[in-house]
Amino acid sequence: MKQILAMTIMMLSLGLPSTAAADCYVAYKAKKQPPLELHFGILSLPGTCPDKGTAATQTANRIASGGWTLLNVVSFKDGPPSAGEQANAGPYYLRY
Repeated sequence: MKQILAMTIMMLSLGLPSTAAADCYVAYKAKKQPPLELHFGILSLPGTCPDKGTAATQTANRIASGGWTLLNVVSFKDGPPSAGEQANAGPYYLRY
C-alpha cells in the first residue's frame, strides 16, 4: 500500500507544472534633474537574466516611467539580492 501511495504521489508531482523560473535582479544607478537627484535601486525582470545590454534597456525603460535616466547597470543575477543590497536600495528596492 505504501508503494502504491508513493508511486501515485510521484506521478502527480511529475504532472504538475514546475515553479516559474527565478527572476533576474538588476542593481542599477539612476539620475533625475533638475535639480540633480541620484539613486541606487534594484528591480526584478521576469525569467532568467538577459545579456547586459538587454538588461540595461529593460531597466532604462522601467525607470523612465518615474522620470529617471539610467546611469549604469551595477550588476544582475538570477538569485535574490542579499539583505545588505536590499537595505542599500532602500525605497528603490523593487520599486520599478
